[in-house]
Amino acid sequence: QVQLVESGGGLVQAGGSLRLSCVASGIGLFSIYNMGWYRQAPGKQRELVASVTNGGRTNSAESVKGRFTISRDNAKMTVYLQMNSLKPEDTAVYYCNVKSVRSFEYWGQGTQVTVSS
Repeated sequence: QVQLVESGGGLVQAGGSLRLSCVASGIGLFSIYNMGWYRQAPGKQRELVASVTNGGRTNSAESVKGRFTISRDNAKMTVYLQMNSLKPEDTAVYYCNVKSVRSFEYWGQGTQVTVSS
């Protein structure tokens, strides 16, 4: 059974930083095509924040470029999201996402990020 366990969310003032972590278990490294982060703010649709493929190719939303950095440690089966210069509009529940090479998709339970102004 695939499990994604997120950590690192919390409350931070505008301009501050947080680092999210997501550890994947129950799936082999070579079964993973893509690892990433999505977020969902109250009353809004879930949106892609950033993702990284097995080959290291990254993709990120325009709203976070230059502020957020995604990375992964394959040995630890972990994907990170370093968030700098946080803004109140970054407030959301952040979800870890894994897509397998067989097109299955898995989600973490979500971690709350709140940025106060």
